[in-house]
Amino acid sequence: MGQNIRVIDNLKKQGIVVIHDIRFKGKRRIHWADVEDYLKRYVGEIYVIEDVGYTIHIGREFSDEYSGSVDTARLKGALAKAKANAAQEIPELIRNAQGKRYKENLSDKHNMNAKFGWYRFGSRFALPVSGENGKIERYNVFCGEILVRHAANGKMYLYDMVNIKKETSTPL
Repeated sequence: MGQNIRVIDNLKKQGIVVIHDIRFKGKRRIHWADVEDYLKRYVGEIYVIEDVGYTIHIGREFSDEYSGSVDTARLKGALAKAKANAAQEIPELIRNAQGKRYKENLSDKHNMNAKFGWYRFGSRFALPVSGENGKIERYNVFCGEILVRHAANGKMYLYDMVNIKKETSTPL
């Protein structure tokens, strides 16, 4: 973790986490169980969103939600591969998240685990695109939203990364 990445700013001064390795490969589908197992390494960790100073905890349910959510099931092709490989740098994606948005909890299902509502933060990352010779030709930039729940105990927990999209106009 952290050895093969760097963070750069785009023209709008938004941090982009550059991930150099493609750990989760697959032309047809991603093996989400492998991603879930990988994400378990973050459970119990605490990170700070530098933009707003919020402390974000990683709870036990994070790995299951990230790899098995409705949003994840909807992803196909490059977007599924992007979310799977973004899992490699969850700490940097949290640290560089920006643009806080709040929404109160409207679901009975989350009355306790999101009693004080939900926060969304934008985060960007780049993944390499290799040519036929195996050399990196360019990087594709993706954006997504870090979804954080504000629990009854007052702590904020990372819940998922949703709404992943490829940025078509962002040169790296």
